Amino acid sequence: MLATLRRLAIAGPLTIMFSVACWGQTTAFEGDVKGEDGKPLVKVTVHLDRKDIKGNYKVNTDKKGHYYYGGLPIGTYKLWVEVDGKERDSVDNVKSGLGDAKVISFDLKASGNSAAQRQAEMQKTLASGGELTKEQTRDMTPEQKAALEKKMKDAAAIMAKNKALNDAFNAGKGSLDKAVADTDPAEKGKDFDTAIENLEKAKGMDPNQNVIWGNLADAYAGAAKTKTGADQQALLDKGIESYKKAIELKPDDAAYHNNYALLLAQSKKADEALVELTKAAQLDPPNAGKYYFNGGAVLVNLGQNEPAGAMFKKAIEADGNYADAHYQYGIYLIGKSTTTADGKIVAPAGTKEEFEKYLELRPDGPNAEASKAMLTSMGETLQTDYSKPGAKKPTTATKKKP
Repeated sequence: MLATLRRLAIAGPLTIMFSVACWGQTTAFEGDVKGEDGKPLVKVTVHLDRKDIKGNYKVNTDKKGHYYYGGLPIGTYKLWVEVDGKERDSVDNVKSGLGDAKVISFDLKASGNSAAQRQAEMQKTLASGGELTKEQTRDMTPEQKAALEKKMKDAAAIMAKNKALNDAFNAGKGSLDKAVADTDPAEKGKDFDTAIENLEKAKGMDPNQNVIWGNLADAYAGAAKTKTGADQQALLDKGIESYKKAIELKPDDAAYHNNYALLLAQSKKADEALVELTKAAQLDPPNAGKYYFNGGAVLVNLGQNEPAGAMFKKAIEADGNYADAHYQYGIYLIGKSTTTADGKIVAPAGTKEEFEKYLELRPDGPNAEASKAMLTSMGETLQTDYSKPGAKKPTTATKKKP
């Protein structure tokens, strides 16, 4: 009987809430930031705060005072410039869209200086690729006009480069989404390879975009599922390195830590995975139980029952009403049962309570009958109704995205 129970304890793969991040269509912003002296502001922070759905992003200007941020979800944003810890200028209620990056530039010259105002308007025209009006050019010397024409060409070159970056990223993201939806293993493998190719290209154009690294990590992780042995581990290693870079660029993203942990767990690095899941839980406490459950599910599927049990226990500690975590921890405990001389099964202390807790929270859940069977095998008397008024049913774990 015990052998049967132990087989049941590890039979069938658990559903892993592994995230191949499913972002929708994306958009981008770029522009120049100039100080009160008219010179480019280098290494100042441009904030992009999404207003219709909570989302906060930021990027520093380069040595030319230019900024670019791609891979953003389409929505309404407030863009503002931070200098010395203060908001110095902003543009509110900017609606993003598909296609080329939307140009939003900032000029911190005094608003009362009419010449500065004209200069700021002129720079915006140049940055957007437009033509200067006669009024804008009437006071300019030939040297100034030549300088502005050069700036216009430079701006056009930057826009072309950023369009190429967007095209590569969107091609990679499209192939990644298609690979996730594919049911034919051969097509799935091809689409993951195409996604990797395009995202690697985008990474080469701009290695400072966390969203590129995050999608690239997911592409490598997906491709690893189509391989075995050394080939699979090589892809997992690349996914791990890509997530490390994404986290370096955006360390406060809980989904990145979660997904990084799942790749570590698949590489049999359970201790490192637990560290990352703990970080994810600290960054996103309401979903802490789900993060630990994810780790436990990966480890069960790898046959690593001891560290899996520790993960499920952590999930319960984070969310006492996480029904599936109670059930899986009960399965882990009953797998450690012993049998007396007369054939009676003796389960570790607390096993009965885990199955009863599951039945209290999910009396009609998918593991309800299995929980009752476990209790019966332990010689426990089944209750007529395990549900309790007001018992909280946990939310099913969902895919996490940055």
